[in-house]
Amino acid sequence: MAENTWDVIVIGAGAVGENVADRAVQGGLSVALVESELVGGECSYWACMPSKALIRSGLALRAAQRVGGAAEAVTGNIDVAALLARRNTFTNNWDDAGQVRWVEKAGIDLRRGHARLDGPKRVTVTDDNGEISTLTANHAVVVATGSDPKLPNISGLIDAEPWTPREATSVKEVPESLAIIGGGVVGVEMATAYRDLGAEVILFARSGLLNGQEDFAGDMVAKALRERGVTIVKASPTRIKRTSHGIDIDTETESFTASEILVATGRTARTTDIGLETVGLTSGDWLSVDDTMLTHGTDWLYAVGDVNHRALLTHQGKYQARAAGDVIVARATGEPVSDAPWGAHVATADHCAVPQVTFTDPEVASVGIMSEDAEKHGIDAQVVDYNLGWVAGASLQADNYEGQARLVIDRERHVIVGATFVGQDVAELLHSATIAIVGEVPIARLWHAVPSYPTISEVWLRLLETIGRP
Repeated sequence: MAENTWDVIVIGAGAVGENVADRAVQGGLSVALVESELVGGECSYWACMPSKALIRSGLALRAAQRVGGAAEAVTGNIDVAALLARRNTFTNNWDDAGQVRWVEKAGIDLRRGHARLDGPKRVTVTDDNGEISTLTANHAVVVATGSDPKLPNISGLIDAEPWTPREATSVKEVPESLAIIGGGVVGVEMATAYRDLGAEVILFARSGLLNGQEDFAGDMVAKALRERGVTIVKASPTRIKRTSHGIDIDTETESFTASEILVATGRTARTTDIGLETVGLTSGDWLSVDDTMLTHGTDWLYAVGDVNHRALLTHQGKYQARAAGDVIVARATGEPVSDAPWGAHVATADHCAVPQVTFTDPEVASVGIMSEDAEKHGIDAQVVDYNLGWVAGASLQADNYEGQARLVIDRERHVIVGATFVGQDVAELLHSATIAIVGEVPIARLWHAVPSYPTISEVWLRLLETIGRP
């Protein structure tokens, strides 16, 4: 075994791990970054980027079809081969050479292999040839291993060799039909994409779509999917069997057949084989952290991104990574730690200002606290709704525009604590809402933030008019 010592060891070279490593190096620390698969991780190759590339062409096509003059010029359907080729450009054909060059240029030492903790501040790395090296950290080890698909306990599911999101986003040939289990973000996004790709889609969503969002979001997405021919089944499969003709799927009352089946029922921590037991933690568990991403009960082990189960979104993981990288540097060099709420070394926004876009048609963009959750946060909430179709800019964006906006207002503090927009092209409205929530901008001050006319952003003025002047 070879022995190597670094200031910081980061396990997992996805977007989150890369950001921790980069911040630590910029702060003057030496960093070893360990990865067993592709540098760039899930987001780059099997999640955010390829999934949105699969979805984008259909959204663009329908956007043109909704505008008189442009609609008449659209004469064809999606070119599947061209769409998949474009998707491949975003994954670099699943080649991480470009990401590796960035890591090297940043001054980060990349180690290929499977990493396992081996006691406090020690990590063993087993490469593809079975050779083991041992790395020791002077200051911190960071776990940024992400999460894996969670498979439900359904008779025959494993034997049917289901797709996970990885197979769905890296597909080379589109199946004639696709069954999807799960009505969350992945389920509805892949239903959107595969219907555009020409597949018949059956979506099993026992509890409806997009639970955790405002109710109207799931209802509007369900309506649109049904109009495009997606079959939504409000039941869970009880038995699944792959045959020579496809996959047979039974619920308690009905039977269905599809060419392939995708499981999109949540995530589980990717911690089953990283040596947690060697430092007194439980293999397979999510890692519980404080707001500086330091794992509870330790003074050296950090966990960032999906693995800490705070907000399973790439942008939130990168936000956590910046805070963690900077606080590791501060603690290592004896600089002051800014760990009060909204300080430089904490991820306060995880608790109250997490933005998320679901790339369906219509899009769903939300941030902060949903109306039904306000009471449990101790907030006396005013809920304000406005029909986006009444906004001049929206009617210019698309003929017969359909959409909905909602603000959740804290009556006591007179600030916005939650916002949801549903409609075509609403994703770009979200950051203004995020700024208003993070900045705790008083409603009275927002009256002076004048939206340009005629844009969809004019909905902000209409919402304020509905609230009324303080």
